[in-house]
Amino acid sequence: MKPRVSEHNRCSTSHHPGSKTILNLIQHFTGFVYEDIRLGDPAAGRGRELHITLAAHAGISPRGSCCRQPAPGDDHLPMRPWLFVPVWGMVTCFFYAPRRVNCPTDGVVVEYLPWNAGKRPVTLAMMGFLARWARRLSWRETARVCQTSWENVYQSVEWFVQWGLAHRDLTGITALGVEDLHWGQGQGANRFLTVIYQIDGHGRRLLWVGRKRTEATLCEGLVVLGTQVVGGVRYVSSDLWRPYLNVIAAQIRQALHVLDRFHITLHLNQAVDQMRRAEFTRLRAAAPAKADPLKKMRWKLLRRGSRVRGRAKMQLQALLRSKLATPRAWMLKDTFQHFCDYKSVP
Repeated sequence: MKPRVSEHNRCSTSHHPGSKTILNLIQHFTGFVYEDIRLGDPAAGRGRELHITLAAHAGISPRGSCCRQPAPGDDHLPMRPWLFVPVWGMVTCFFYAPRRVNCPTDGVVVEYLPWNAGKRPVTLAMMGFLARWARRLSWRETARVCQTSWENVYQSVEWFVQWGLAHRDLTGITALGVEDLHWGQGQGANRFLTVIYQIDGHGRRLLWVGRKRTEATLCEGLVVLGTQVVGGVRYVSSDLWRPYLNVIAAQIRQALHVLDRFHITLHLNQAVDQMRRAEFTRLRAAAPAKADPLKKMRWKLLRRGSRVRGRAKMQLQALLRSKLATPRAWMLKDTFQHFCDYKSVP
């Protein structure tokens, strides 16, 4: 009579002919083999974890973690886990006992592990997985869904940002955008960021972010980009913030400086609103009846003429037929919209 095998033993052992093949197709590491695949011990409260044990390939020499050159092995460190991408919703970990190698260049060092970066307890594949989800969810929610810690999500994002900065190509940049962003609460200097981004037709991307919106901050960003990149810039777009104008005029003087359309329109709207307030105050004191056409017209005057509809359009047209200064200021502001679409005759 054959011995009866329990469900736990059947699921825990690695006698699955396709498991290692699938893992090698998804995540193959030269010089290492998948030795064992089993579930965590339910008695220890780890029944929802998948443990994958790796072993060194007997026919391939280990490599040093610094020079990546083959070197003779010395001894083994204790087995340690690395968090891997969840499989079927289960927390998945790699287990391996790293070897120490006697490198002729760097001395005794830990061998190179292709799934590992530094001393992080998370595999490179898992860091990429967490970093991609962190772009769609909050870091706390990403950690909760992936059954890991907030620190692992933060370190994964930080590692990939640093990797991207080290491997990005800055050639061919001819147009830059400079802008300040407000974040958090309050209006203090530390609540603003200076952002430099590429706005070329063939590519748009963020290049640098720095705290505050001062001349020193923008100068620091240009230093990070380098003189070769700054020297090749032909167009710069920015708002009317004076520190930015000063730095651009001094350090990117060869480029055509294009003022941001949004901020120019913002200043024009502010001028129209100031004109409306001043004229309304003056007319109300001299002849209250003449000030009636300007009542409740603030938001209608701040919009483009093409976006005013219905009753608001009729009120605006009636105001334009008057001889007040505010509607003339609005007409000048609205006429400026055609400037941005104008194309000169070659």
